[in-house]
Amino acid sequence: MTEFEDPVITIVRLLQKNMRVVEDDGPLASIHISREWYNRELLKNYDGQVTVGLAHSEDRKLSIAGKLRRRECFLNVNAWTMDLTRRQRMREEINRVIRENRNKPYETQYDFVGVGPPTATQKAYHAGSATELAPKDAGWTELTSDEYQKIWYSDDDRYSKIHTVNNEYALMIIRFKIASREQTVKKIVLRVEGYGTAPGGNGVTVKAWNFETSAWEQAQAGTGGADEWISITLTSSITDFIDSNGYVYLLARTTDPSDGTTAAVIYCDYADCIVTVNGITYVDVASYRDADKVDVKPFIFRTEFVLKSWVFETIPF
Repeated sequence: MTEFEDPVITIVRLLQKNMRVVEDDGPLASIHISREWYNRELLKNYDGQVTVGLAHSEDRKLSIAGKLRRRECFLNVNAWTMDLTRRQRMREEINRVIRENRNKPYETQYDFVGVGPPTATQKAYHAGSATELAPKDAGWTELTSDEYQKIWYSDDDRYSKIHTVNNEYALMIIRFKIASREQTVKKIVLRVEGYGTAPGGNGVTVKAWNFETSAWEQAQAGTGGADEWISITLTSSITDFIDSNGYVYLLARTTDPSDGTTAAVIYCDYADCIVTVNGITYVDVASYRDADKVDVKPFIFRTEFVLKSWVFETIPF
């Protein structure tokens, strides 16, 4: 039977990935987003806190036999802060994120924006080799901080790996950290924007690592000499491509090797991973209200949202 993701987890991740609260002087406010409950001690180290919890769920039959159903969940989202102006901005951000993603809360995009060497989630490495190195091979070298910045955005500021050893390719490996339980994942799309050049022709070949077979599989290739998107879509045996820590690996290499005189060069402008889970298919703001705590000092400014969400499911008989 299909495993559905807890809607609370879905909304926590949605807010974590998309909320951006800007302070008066320019930087982003530090907002802690988690499941319920409110922790007053957190506001000593964070500018604000957002908690998500299940208020109640209703199961509605959509067919006489009760096989087709709609599971409707109502969620409480509370925003807490000690600054009145920040409260207003947190309120606006929650409204924006939920409304903009109301038809696809089940979809999460993972990319390299803000990622650098100390980050333990997304990672990127380069190498030169005559073979397609396994993810744990010692031949990989992690990108530097400056090199990571070149793959943050699709902006024509590209990272490039140049390799001139005869019959060897220029390679990159890109690791994504998926936050969802692997059993709830319905689809994974791995994408690279870039291109490759070599004496034998232009092009980049991409593959995904299968942990069950210990091999690079699902090959897709581009042939351009300028930026193009090359992607792999995984919809079956998905758990074979996710390890026990939630990591997914994407290999990108020049389709042809160097001849020892002319280099094989791989250019990468951007890379991402789009994950679709089995879970709620719609969410929206049903209502919100302010519920400040003014019986304490300093005041705690709180806004309480009620979200409505649902998922359609077919019950097997």
